[in-house]
Amino acid sequence: MADTIQPNDVWVADRNFCVLRFLFQIDQQNAFFVIRQHANLPYKPLSELTFIGESETGDVYEQAIEITSAEGDVLRLRRVEVHLKSATRDGAMTLSIITNLDADIADALVVAEIYRSRWGIETAFQKLEKHLHSEINTLGYPKAALFGFCLALVAFNLYAVVMGALRATHPNDDIDQNLSEYYIAEEIKTTMTGMVMVVPDAEWNIFANASSIEVSEQLLDLARRVHLPTYLKTKRGPKKPRTPRTKFKGKPHVSTARLLAGT
Repeated sequence: MADTIQPNDVWVADRNFCVLRFLFQIDQQNAFFVIRQHANLPYKPLSELTFIGESETGDVYEQAIEITSAEGDVLRLRRVEVHLKSATRDGAMTLSIITNLDADIADALVVAEIYRSRWGIETAFQKLEKHLHSEINTLGYPKAALFGFCLALVAFNLYAVVMGALRATHPNDDIDQNLSEYYIAEEIKTTMTGMVMVVPDAEWNIFANASSIEVSEQLLDLARRVHLPTYLKTKRGPKKPRTPRTKFKGKPHVSTARLLAGT
């Protein structure tokens, strides 16, 4: 991975990549990183946490720290801590991010926003697996699994284009929140087979020979005709209260094996 680092790159990554060796490799290549701090990362604080401001997700603090490599090299970094308004999926209320970006390039609020934008990538991979079946259990061979995953990535690019066209043509509707990715994926999966059978190949040449502007105009025209209520998410109703247990109340369950053993 270190061979792919280019000068002025900005690597945005989860805490699994918060490894001393990797951090030093990025800095040595004159590149930058915005990486969530791993709990086991050894560091020395150089200043107290200072409140910087409030972001969309919570209060943002910053402090100066330094890390030391196995060879004894020292690297000064900035540690940005976000006290979240709501917990993450794993229940964390604090998010710590380390970066070697200068404050005049990206202040603490910008660093927090850069890392927050990475969550969109995680969500994309969840959609790839859930709706586009990027991880197929039956593909035991690594090359076949990789090919299937690449096809899912191509499909996701098409999905992103469709969503972009819908956002542009229906600005008053919250497309991301209200539209069901499952219904859209099912529509593409079920309808495309029939279109391949019915529509002659020559009819698709209009897209092959058109410019990007012409294709965009065609997509926007089609998006305007979409009946959005057909693809709305199904809202889950309120949970019903659990029925109180009346039968055998106060009598603990006893396994059949234990009963037989006592006979």
